Amino acid sequence: MKHYLAIAFICVSFLGKAQNTSVEKSVYGVQAGLLGIWANNETKLTNTIALRSEIGFDSGIWGSSYNNTTGFVMAPVLTLEPRLYYNLEKRNSKKRKTENNTGNFLSLQTSFHPDWFTISNYDNVSIISDISIIPTWGIRRHIGEHINFETGIGLGYRYLFAKRAGYVDNKSEVALNLHLRFGYTF
Repeated sequence: MKHYLAIAFICVSFLGKAQNTSVEKSVYGVQAGLLGIWANNETKLTNTIALRSEIGFDSGIWGSSYNNTTGFVMAPVLTLEPRLYYNLEKRNSKKRKTENNTGNFLSLQTSFHPDWFTISNYDNVSIISDISIIPTWGIRRHIGEHINFETGIGLGYRYLFAKRAGYVDNKSEVALNLHLRFGYTF
């Protein structure tokens, strides 16, 4: 009888732990990639959904063979992104890390690039303000306790707020989200 109680206790403990696998209440971090740097926060909405808010700088590079110039620009970006971490239970059952929202995710990345200011190696460089909404699939993994990497891909919609010579020439286009970032989680 004692063996049955011990086995039942172990099963209930294991099942209880598996049911409590959840995204973290709040995770702060910074990330850098080839074309930018960002600070972010992920706040728990449900056990599998977190709302990621992010502020940072997206970058761009251009070149011209006509006058042998190469340019670099960094522009601010504000992002809100609900993320569904869909494999936390599976990772937990295989004894893999789920801390700091380590897992695979589906998201709806919504980003706004305001034309407030730019950082560039040329004077008077501006950007065209835009808003984009991009469904994205990605993975986030941690190396040790604080270091992480993240990659994702998605295809969506971007609307450009273009102004030319006193009239508005807005347009929409297909947008691609392809990213690889390395970061630090606090």
